[in-house]
Amino acid sequence: MANITFEDVGKVYSDGTRAIEGVNFDITHGEFLVVVGPSGCGKSTLLRMVAGLEEISEGKVIIGDRVVNDVAPKDRDIAMVFQNYALYPHMSVFDNMAFGLKLRKMPKNEIRGRVQEAARILEITEYLDRKPKALSGGQRQRVAMGRAIVREPSAFLMDEPLSNLDAKLRVQMRTELGRLHTRLNTTTMYVTHDQVEAMTLGHRVAVMRKGLLLQVDTPFNLFQAPDNLFVAGFIGSPAMNFVYTNLEADGSEGMVAIFGNERFALGSQLLADNRAIANYAGKEIVMGVRPASFEDARVTSDVVGHSLDVELQVVEVLGSETFAHFDLDVRPVVTPDIEELLADSGATAASLGDSTRITARISSNVRVEAGERITLVVDNNKLHFFDPDTHLRIY
Repeated sequence: MANITFEDVGKVYSDGTRAIEGVNFDITHGEFLVVVGPSGCGKSTLLRMVAGLEEISEGKVIIGDRVVNDVAPKDRDIAMVFQNYALYPHMSVFDNMAFGLKLRKMPKNEIRGRVQEAARILEITEYLDRKPKALSGGQRQRVAMGRAIVREPSAFLMDEPLSNLDAKLRVQMRTELGRLHTRLNTTTMYVTHDQVEAMTLGHRVAVMRKGLLLQVDTPFNLFQAPDNLFVAGFIGSPAMNFVYTNLEADGSEGMVAIFGNERFALGSQLLADNRAIANYAGKEIVMGVRPASFEDARVTSDVVGHSLDVELQVVEVLGSETFAHFDLDVRPVVTPDIEELLADSGATAASLGDSTRITARISSNVRVEAGERITLVVDNNKLHFFDPDTHLRIY
């Protein structure tokens, strides 16, 4: 087991394209670190640099106490799991898992012991004599993980290992991966574009955009205290709602957020925890509200906040919760970060019009329908504020 350290790591291709710039962080002993971000952000490139499959143009990658920039992949004491399994179709499950150990000329009895133990942990003992074509996708992925486990490496590198599985199997395998890591406690770097995987698996999560590392933190902190607009909009499903708002002082220590026809009194706890907000009195800033910070006024009596009377445009009933979508007469927030998030969903800034679509996650205990007018309560202690110029969170 070893830590993995990035010191000013950069990647520049021969045509001048910069894929990674100035990455600095540590993955500690036994940590499960997930790297997440939109397609093309550089997360897989960063993983491949650790594995030795991509040349490191700038900075250092350190595994344990050894700089590995010029160390051959086979000598880095890491094991990699790919999204396409990469199993040998003509070999049995046993031989697939044992192949790397045989190349190292390990004694046969030790190879058999390691393979059988890994198979027991992964619950694939009964498949050891089968060929990969006789296995399901989930079973093949277990074999690929077993091939990595038998090597007993200092670190695991996983490149979107669940992306080829169907939705139900992904959920199951996510749980199995978490259980497996708890058992093995091996340092793990895991790359995915799926934020649900990132938030459920990672001890910490590193969010990347366009080759830059934007924030590395626990899933809880990423959700509750995103450092910037991009992280705020990327982490969370449905995404955080954003509106431009003007802040004004109200009374001796109170403040209100004004947008459209609404005046939000900011919660006393919010102001006590974030005194920097007072510095923005008289200025326009970006306010963010998580969908979960709303609730139908008919089913809540303990949330102190602002009431909004809205007409529902779209209602999505998921059983345990309901997503209610409505419009506010306030211009939408469209920064370069937001434009990128829109592009990922196939939308454009022009398609947003002059109003802002807001999503609220409310209880399914009360039935609501599109076209209905209801009153929502917003918890005014759970608001987020960002500087419109720097896009950074206001602390």
